[in-house]
This record gives sequence, structure tokens and C-alpha cells, in this order.
Amino acid sequence: MAVISRGFGSRRRESDDSLPPGQYLTKDFPVLSAGPTPRIDTADWEFSITNETGVVSRWNWEQLHALPIEDIDTDIHCVTRWSKLGTNWRGVSLDTLFKDVDTVYEHTMAHCYGGYTTNIPLADLLDGKAWIAFDFDGEDLDPEHGGPARLLVPHLYFWKSAKWIKGLQMLPQDQPGFWEQNGYNMYGDPWQEQRYW
Repeated sequence: MAVISRGFGSRRRESDDSLPPGQYLTKDFPVLSAGPTPRIDTADWEFSITNETGVVSRWNWEQLHALPIEDIDTDIHCVTRWSKLGTNWRGVSLDTLFKDVDTVYEHTMAHCYGGYTTNIPLADLLDGKAWIAFDFDGEDLDPEHGGPARLLVPHLYFWKSAKWIKGLQMLPQDQPGFWEQNGYNMYGDPWQEQRYW
């Protein structure tokens, strides 16, 4: 996959003491993608969770929107060193989606339209830590930012908030996704500056 970026400048901005180490504050919303932007019609969109026995829980666009929708106000931090504070999203909590999923596995692989993958421990998707987000700043999520829906895991570097989310697969052990296979840290905690291997 080719890396496509927009909004990344070479100039450094002043750092903020409230940011994770090595980050700078931006008012923009830079774009970094591992390939071309998929265009998924909401009529064709589907999200699924596959457990270890192969049981698949599925939601289409209407079914997702029939679930409780939450407003999320959070900061986001990219491994490329920008941080954006006070972002506003709407989406469905992964707690809601995992409610009836029977699993004993502790790891997941996120799969996306377009082929992108990233690994995330199940514990980092539950307890109010992650959402399927479809609205940013009161508007439908733009395709370049992962629309119609993306994973939102704001306590980890933003590559873990997989764009164009299609599904989660339960795994018995941690496995690297796309960026992790290419040298990124397996976990990605911005406060520990876990950028690369």
C-alpha cells in the first residue's frame, strides 16, 4: 500500500505541556492513509465481530443507528506528532456491540474496507474506551477521515482508530496489523511515546 498524506507541514509548532511527550498542537485535522480512500455507500456498509468459534455478529447502517448513540468529547494524538484537543464525535460504544458477543479471547484485529488492519487488545475497546464513530463536529464523517464509520480509540495513537472500519476478529494472541508489521509499536500509548519498535 502507498502512504497518502495531506496536511502535514515541515514547520514545527510550539509544544503544549498538557500534550503527550513529543507532540505539538494543531487546529487542522491532517490526513494520513495507507492507500487510496475507499468510498463505501451506507447502503452497503456493514460492521461485524467474529469470535473464536466463527460466530459472526453483524450490524448494517440502520441497525447501528438504532443502538444507543453517544457524544464523545476527546483529544486525539497521531504518531506523526500532531495532537488535536477537544474533538467532538458521535458513535456507538464497543461495549454495546460486544454485549452479546461470547468470547474468551483477549486480542482483536480490526479489518477495514480497503484492506487496512490494526491490532488492539480487547480491554482497550471496552469500559467506555472505544466507539464506532460516524459523526465529527456535527457532520457526517468525511471519507478522508474514515467515513462513513471509523473505529475511535482515542487513548492510543490515532493509527489504532482504524478508518473505514469493517469488522473485528477475535484472536488468541496478539498479532501485528499493517503499520505494526512496518515498524510501529504493537500497542501505541502516546503518553509512553510508544511510536515504533
